[in-house]
Amino acid sequence: MSDRILVTRSSMPPLDEYVREIAPLWESHWLTNMGEKHQQLEEDLKRYLNVSNVALFVNGHTALECVLEAMQLGADGRRKVITTPFTFASTTHAIVRVGLEPVLADIDPVTYTLDPESVEALIDDETCAIVPVHVYGKLCDVDALADIAKRHNLALVYDAAHAFGVTRNGVSSASFGDAAMFSFHATKVFNSIEGGAVCFADPALGPLLDQWKNFGITSQEDVEYVGGNAKMNEFAAAMGICNLRHLPEEIAKRKKVTERYRERLRGHRGIVLCDEQPGVVSNYAYFPVVFEDDFGATRDDVFEELHVYGIYSRKYFHPLVSDFACYAGRFDSNATPVAKHVAKRVLTLPMYADLAMSDIDRICDVVLGCAR
Repeated sequence: MSDRILVTRSSMPPLDEYVREIAPLWESHWLTNMGEKHQQLEEDLKRYLNVSNVALFVNGHTALECVLEAMQLGADGRRKVITTPFTFASTTHAIVRVGLEPVLADIDPVTYTLDPESVEALIDDETCAIVPVHVYGKLCDVDALADIAKRHNLALVYDAAHAFGVTRNGVSSASFGDAAMFSFHATKVFNSIEGGAVCFADPALGPLLDQWKNFGITSQEDVEYVGGNAKMNEFAAAMGICNLRHLPEEIAKRKKVTERYRERLRGHRGIVLCDEQPGVVSNYAYFPVVFEDDFGATRDDVFEELHVYGIYSRKYFHPLVSDFACYAGRFDSNATPVAKHVAKRVLTLPMYADLAMSDIDRICDVVLGCAR
């Protein structure tokens, strides 16, 4: 359908701006291995996020794997990592792929982020870290989680893929925990086509991250770690440089989209919208709607009806990680009842900066029509 509405659309700079940015590469022929554009994007991100330490990666998933490796989690025999089942596959996969054991805690019923009380109840002598996930541009309870991590001597590494540019009381989401991973995938608020980054508190971690993402090479004649190839290339870095210039206006447009959705959907029976968090400036990454039983139609009914009209939404996150086939028999989703409840009912509606108000109205008309 020519008038279909996709669930997201990548933000891109003007073509001539990107061409100007990549033109020097035809002179230098330095296309990867942490060249000029790579270095510039790291510096730009430090300024934008107001942090001292940033390491770029080919994508967010490998960034998370590398930081877990570089922090040497599990080296003392403790291998359990508490995280959430209400997340994208990457979070849990990264933990498993570096030889650690994920333990799934429940989520807060308002923010859908990791519930600190559920986390603390699962800590034992084998726990080494907590990997919370900021969801939809909503922040975890960073104060409570920091307190828990400190009292139990645990590493605290945030999956902040949804929280780029989000602040709380003026403090960047990149500043919380020992480290925070960001995804710069094409579908994210800020993208470098593919890419990711780790922001970290301890500067000593920087050289280790650079080594882990470059096969574990520590010098021209030494390879000390079994690392991988996770370096961002220059063309991706150049796209990031350009997109970062336009990010404030992109977020401002997303805010207007969110406000229109809220205007149309707020107050309708059976529709639950995420509340704004006190002191938090969101990036408006997603627009989730939870359809409770008294709405008059199920989440799946709404999903199918939208599709009939050429509108593409997403059951995000469904199923829970604990119900993935690859983890069959390993977890019990009934142990996280809040997460299970939300996963069965949540739908993210189309969200991107240039989504027209008329299209938002069209989407909302279909959604509200399902209740009748």
